[in-house]
Amino acid sequence: MCGTGAALAEDSTGLLERPPLSLYVHIPWCVRKCPYCDFNSHAAGESLPEAEYVAQLHRDLRSQQPWAQGRRLQSIFFGGGTPSLFSPQAIGAILAMAEEEIGFADDIEITLEANPGTFEQAKFAGYRAAGVNRLSIGVQSFDTQQLDNLGRIHSGAEAEGALEMARRAGFDNINLDLMHGLPQQSEEEALADLRRAVSLAPEHISWYQLTIEPNTAFYSAPPVVPGPAHIVSMQGSGREYLALQGYGRYEVSAYSRPGLESRHNLNYWAFGDYLGIGAGAHGKVTLPGEGRILRTRRTRAPRHYLALPLAAGGQDALESPLVNEVATEELPLEFLMNALRLVRGVPVGVFSARTGLPLQALERQWPTLEQLQLVQPLGPRIAASSFGFDYLDEILQRFLEQP
Repeated sequence: MCGTGAALAEDSTGLLERPPLSLYVHIPWCVRKCPYCDFNSHAAGESLPEAEYVAQLHRDLRSQQPWAQGRRLQSIFFGGGTPSLFSPQAIGAILAMAEEEIGFADDIEITLEANPGTFEQAKFAGYRAAGVNRLSIGVQSFDTQQLDNLGRIHSGAEAEGALEMARRAGFDNINLDLMHGLPQQSEEEALADLRRAVSLAPEHISWYQLTIEPNTAFYSAPPVVPGPAHIVSMQGSGREYLALQGYGRYEVSAYSRPGLESRHNLNYWAFGDYLGIGAGAHGKVTLPGEGRILRTRRTRAPRHYLALPLAAGGQDALESPLVNEVATEELPLEFLMNALRLVRGVPVGVFSARTGLPLQALERQWPTLEQLQLVQPLGPRIAASSFGFDYLDEILQRFLEQP
């Protein structure tokens, strides 16, 4: 850990507060690895160590329980991998132990990522009965050729069937994941995917660009994807269409019906806290009494994670080499990397409350960014301008360069 905690505590008296708390649960297995995927996911093989993994998740959460500091969970997100490979009984057991160890807010949002395949669809009613109240269905595309290009194992018809099955199971809050900028994809083909998604009336749509990441099959053998000018045109047309259909853009790649934004993701972007359990899971914890903000992560390989010696009482988590304190000088950039992803940004007071730093830590750089029309005036919100929102990397780079 870096030794900046004392300085932060001294500078932040009365500023640093405990933000809302969420929980991220990582299920690292999937049927097979998609060629574009750089997430911590592993082919499941013939069987899953479901019971062993659930027991280790319980030990993991118990070891981090002191970091809850009396807060109840506002949201839970099951990500992967493919969490819907786990049985409803396993998901229910995880939720039961989270409620026992931490506790739930009365209006908690609980999201589970699911594949559209028929095997997963058959479990939807069980997930709803277990307490999951929001599904995120990984469609990516409805086009047969694109699904093949992406290595997906479902069809467009199965994707439509997944949403219909989710409705019958009682889900009234559903996200569809879609990608654009796919191999040799035209603008009309990208819009056709959006039109088909909107026809299913999900409450939320995540529409994000395919990027070629290191350590993926696509990185080793890159497909031909649309060029930058075509991507810009495609994105502009897609955003306009979604707005006309009543889906407001509230984050870089997220669109929702009014009032149905992902509360879990909003907590991330507003620099809230979250515990991360499972192989490769990340977390963020604020300790106001010590004037410290921690970033946590678990070992990535499932077999190594299952072997971690996690004792009760928090000591293993607190002493783990996978816990790092965020240096005071890094906090402004860390905050902006998150908050500027939101279309409306965040109220100006959130900066001091969640970094422990006075607003002056931003004020020196802000006038130059404002002159370049990249950001809005500082207050009442911290936000990019409508122009700058498409150039977030430029904002962050210039923020670093300012004296």
